[in-house]
Amino acid sequence: MTATTGTGAGRDDRDGRGGLDDRAELARLLPPATAFDLPPGRHEHHRERLMNQIDLDTAAAPAKDRAPARPRLLRPSFLAPVTALALAGALVAGYSAQGGGQAPARAGSGAPASERAGNAQPVALVLNRISDAAAKSGAGPVGDDQFVYVRSQVQDSDLTSGKLVTGPLAEREIWYAQKPGPQKKLGYIRQGGEISPINAEFGDEDGTREGISRPTYRWLAALPTDPRRLLDHLTALTPESDTQEHAQAVFDQIGDLIRETVLPPETAAALYKAAALIPGVTEAPDAVDALGRHGVGIAREDTRFATRSEWVFDPEGLSFLGSRTFLTKDSEIGGKGALLDAQAVQKRSVVDEGGVRPQD
Repeated sequence: MTATTGTGAGRDDRDGRGGLDDRAELARLLPPATAFDLPPGRHEHHRERLMNQIDLDTAAAPAKDRAPARPRLLRPSFLAPVTALALAGALVAGYSAQGGGQAPARAGSGAPASERAGNAQPVALVLNRISDAAAKSGAGPVGDDQFVYVRSQVQDSDLTSGKLVTGPLAEREIWYAQKPGPQKKLGYIRQGGEISPINAEFGDEDGTREGISRPTYRWLAALPTDPRRLLDHLTALTPESDTQEHAQAVFDQIGDLIRETVLPPETAAALYKAAALIPGVTEAPDAVDALGRHGVGIAREDTRFATRSEWVFDPEGLSFLGSRTFLTKDSEIGGKGALLDAQAVQKRSVVDEGGVRPQD
């Protein structure tokens, strides 16, 4: 990955104008964060959501009242400390999502694997079928001057109160720039009615290069297509964490790669076969995405940290529909089944201009 966002020795808290970064200063003033910790990708998810809202609010303010734009994260970067969530709560308590606390009940959503495996097939067989379907897809190629467009329905959770609060479904549109080399503008996002630019990742003062946190079509096409070599490569790129099993972090990283990109067919096929090699990956019969669409599920449960991630595929053509992540045990922040996030992909295309929807 390209940037380290965690605190530690050598970190520069200056804002580029000789003053201290206001976020770093606020972090020093905040009380210690809650004892419950989340996987690193969840910290970055909440911080990205916070930065999006701050920028949208800033854009709507009169020019004389506007603060300098803050960088946002495109995808989970290096590990963010727990204080990032406490900082988010102090800054934007007013932006917290209001909604239900738990994911809607459904058959098998939190049941043990032994109770749900009655009609399950070996996961390698299922992922091989998904891989074969992906290899036959007509996706790409995507030019360096084009944008990958993805429209989704997303459901997020908020932790600013110390408890998981699940918000309502919201439409999200993303335009990812494909230009090679370091870029300070990585594309555009629309969520909440406003289109705003996606800035370089936090800490990338010279711009963010293509890579696992900025997976352009060109970068994806250059990945190994042998499943074992690909898995080893992605495992090496995914940082170790003491708040998430490493195998779970790799599974979630592959989920990020398939969710909001246009994958070269050979790469997509290899990714699914690589996922079959991750210990603990299972089939999840009758999985459901954020829109309630039922499909073939692929899942992995982080038994140490009590979270479960599920990918959902169309039962007919085996195309990717969406994903869900939820708690598998009662905890300080929520009960078993409480939703961390969910997505449902509705449109995936390639466009020539950022911020412009595809014609079809």
